[in-house]
Amino acid sequence: MKYFVAGALSTILMMSPALAADMVVEDAIAAPSGANIYDWSGFHVGIGGGTGVAVHDLSSPIIGGVSFNGIGGDGVFGQVSAGYDFVFDNGFLLGAEVSGRYGGVKTKASLGGLSADVTAEYGFDAVARLGYSVAPNVLGYVLGGYSWQRFDVATSVPGIAYDWDDGGYVLGVGMETVLRNNLTLKSEYRYSKYNSHDVLGLGGLFVDPSSHTFLTSLNYRFNGGPSSQTMAPVNYDWTGFKVGASVGAGALVHDIDVAGGVFNFNGIGGEGIFGDINIGYDHQINERFVGGIQISGRYSNMQTELNIFGGTADITADYGIDVLARLGMLVGDRSLAYVIGGYSWQHFDLSTSPAIFSYDWDANGFTVGTGLEVAFSQKITGFTEYRYSQYESEDFGSGGFLEATPRMHTVRMGVKYKF
Repeated sequence: MKYFVAGALSTILMMSPALAADMVVEDAIAAPSGANIYDWSGFHVGIGGGTGVAVHDLSSPIIGGVSFNGIGGDGVFGQVSAGYDFVFDNGFLLGAEVSGRYGGVKTKASLGGLSADVTAEYGFDAVARLGYSVAPNVLGYVLGGYSWQRFDVATSVPGIAYDWDDGGYVLGVGMETVLRNNLTLKSEYRYSKYNSHDVLGLGGLFVDPSSHTFLTSLNYRFNGGPSSQTMAPVNYDWTGFKVGASVGAGALVHDIDVAGGVFNFNGIGGEGIFGDINIGYDHQINERFVGGIQISGRYSNMQTELNIFGGTADITADYGIDVLARLGMLVGDRSLAYVIGGYSWQHFDLSTSPAIFSYDWDANGFTVGTGLEVAFSQKITGFTEYRYSQYESEDFGSGGFLEATPRMHTVRMGVKYKF
């Protein structure tokens, strides 16, 4: 996961100035007068919220070769932030930011009248970020730094509780767009990996947490406003057919229900990366709104894995299809903030090594999400997007005795070409 995130960040860094340069060259002929680039320099504060998934890898050195990836849970959180950015003469931005969060990203198990849950309760990040203006009022950026998180284990049995905190690293990518004057809107994905924790300090069980979060925040920039630098404008027509491709990362959680609710576990988690291709049509309704529909197909390695005594068992969400409608609002001269929703289909594969048992199934469901798309030129746009998908239950031929209900959180970055 960390290698994917690092690679994605490097790709965006290399693409940003090249895309901007192509944009200036292509559009300067049609529109020689430039648009002022927003001045991102100065202090800023922000408040927002988001959703996320925590995945806890378990391992035991006492029972050699046993590990489980992992225990998963999801939920929502709120966040406040403060930071400072500086823009260099070459257009690159370097900044620092501190953020604090509080939320309920939680895993819960219940058996009869007993229950226990693990919650990623509160934490903070201290990060540096490197960005570039991919449009006059849009900043694309990558970030990385230190992350700290408090985890809390609570049970319905009085006196039985446990909590711990861990430090680690965080990597991320995002886009920030200007709403007006000093106000900006930021959409951001972060992947955090925390240090291994010795549960109860006995050396018998270790947990390695990681998290995937998607945040949208409203920011106030004290020095916000146009700078003296200009960029050739793009007169992008949002109406037309488009094809696109993207890469992404995310996590899934399987809710487990046994005997009609006698035992419920939320849930079995997994994580991974994927690739996605899409085709669709958009229509600009008026000066502010755009509507459209798209079909996308993906292939992924998002996986939950159990290793025991040299053997493995895993559940993989390997490929799927989405048919989605979207409605967007223009929030700049060439930026579209949008929501999406529609039908989703996913194939799951359960297999073991050695090949003792295998089972695969298809699941229907729905997907909802949000994103930001930016016109780089008269033909090419880039986008970042979050999706939440919920699928129907699977009983594995047990007649309803054992049921698994999957749901998925994914974030993708990609480009589209309009015909």
